[in-house]
Amino acid sequence: MWVVLLIVTCVVAVAACARLCHAAMAAAGPAPGPAVAGFDTLTLYETAFLNGGPDRVTDLTLVAMARQRRLLLAHTGWATVVDPVGRDEVERSVISAMGPDGQSPVPRIRAAHGTADAVRALADRLTAAGLAVPARVRQEVTGAVRQVRAACVLSLLTGVATLLTLPDGAAFGRTAGWLAVPLALTAGCLAIARYEVNPDTLWASTAGRALLDRAPVVRPADGTGQDDVGLLTSLAVHGRRALRDPELRAALAETLAAHRY
Repeated sequence: MWVVLLIVTCVVAVAACARLCHAAMAAAGPAPGPAVAGFDTLTLYETAFLNGGPDRVTDLTLVAMARQRRLLLAHTGWATVVDPVGRDEVERSVISAMGPDGQSPVPRIRAAHGTADAVRALADRLTAAGLAVPARVRQEVTGAVRQVRAACVLSLLTGVATLLTLPDGAAFGRTAGWLAVPLALTAGCLAIARYEVNPDTLWASTAGRALLDRAPVVRPADGTGQDDVGLLTSLAVHGRRALRDPELRAALAETLAAHRY
């Protein structure tokens, strides 16, 4: 009986790992489009998107506006508009995402701003140039990782159940060795995927990552100070972990520290 279970588990594991490998190759392989030649430099928004997607663009915009005193970021995770006039389409879409009251929790702003026209236009431009991974490919990678994770759990449960129900006198060591094959395959595939298709690096294609390594970031043209430029560039590239201010990191947390109405 355990042989039948082993065969089924191996089939599931191989199919899941094959799907993930195919999806990962698709994510790394989009060829640069004809528009890539126009990207000799990258804006902060483009840098943020290629490093962390729409959420990173939202965080960058919120921090940039907060540093210019046009928006208040509270450590409790709420953002409040001070200057309701955005200086570009991305800022205007962030202000719109806050709602008519001009105040909203940051996680809610991220969710609304991620589907805004300005962010979609940014994503479409980078995808058309072959610098960003298409949305359907990212979704396939995410689904494939989940399938491999499920196959890993199935392999573990099958192995444990089989070893616990082996009849007396059965070759325990040989059986355990065979049952470990699908578990090792799926666990190894997940370990590689954690490095190769990390959510923070999945947004940029191979061409996009190469451009990030060599292209300078365009300094904002609104008179932003040098210190702020350095902070915003670090945020665009490395995300919230690059922020040294604990209150600012708390303001950009994934969940609210407290609800205040």
